[in-house]
Amino acid sequence: MRELTPAQRVAIARHPQRPNLTDYIGALFTDFFEQHGDRLSGEDGAVLGGVALYHGRPVTVIGTRKGRTAEENLRCNFGMPGPAGYRKALRLMKQAEKFHRPILTFIDTAGAYPGLEAEAWGQGEAIARNLYEMSRLTVPVISVITGEGNSGGALALGVANRVLMLENAVYAILSPEGFASILWKDAQRSREACELMKLTAPDLLELGIIDGIIPEVEGGAHLAPRAVLKETDRCVRSHLAELLRQSGPALAEGRYQKFRRMGGGVQKEEA
Repeated sequence: MRELTPAQRVAIARHPQRPNLTDYIGALFTDFFEQHGDRLSGEDGAVLGGVALYHGRPVTVIGTRKGRTAEENLRCNFGMPGPAGYRKALRLMKQAEKFHRPILTFIDTAGAYPGLEAEAWGQGEAIARNLYEMSRLTVPVISVITGEGNSGGALALGVANRVLMLENAVYAILSPEGFASILWKDAQRSREACELMKLTAPDLLELGIIDGIIPEVEGGAHLAPRAVLKETDRCVRSHLAELLRQSGPALAEGRYQKFRRMGGGVQKEEA
């Protein structure tokens, strides 16, 4: 496969026909039962979650949801959750903890919704609460970054024992356009920003931020979605089998230490 530039990987990660959350749920799980609401302020269509069977095992599935049409994107707020979405996710995680179900999250978001209403309802607190509570869970947590994973909006579902990335997904503190706007006051320099941000899966594996790369076909997952979904299933199943052999306290401690070590440049194995 030819080597892609970071900017090319960003373009592939954003491709509108790339497999989305509902594709993963349909391909990897059976008996999915969606759950709604945060029991505080309402329902957020940008976060989809519920209970399902994964190879016969009950699990909790949560992810950020984008649409493919303009109407779907509006219903899902273009995959940018508000506080209600993060609180719904946390409610489902606590439920999973109570019933000893592994948690699988799928991340594809440009970031948390930055609107005034979201701030008024406690966007920052909702994200921070997820980070805190996820760090203490005593069930296995696996996160898969399938497209974009930007900012705290992605990290709020990403404090996991295993963080996996599709080969052409990206994971960063913010979008390249936002990075360029802050650093150079010029969003048009986003391609240059892509080179500096170390946001690609190979970069992040080398830095020890992620734990494995899920291969894609040349050109991107949208060209052969079934193959990518099958490979995702294989990787998730393998990592989950390893985590299920650990005790609850060991899972929580391992997750905590994993994030404490972040930035040390530890090389990881490919998925």
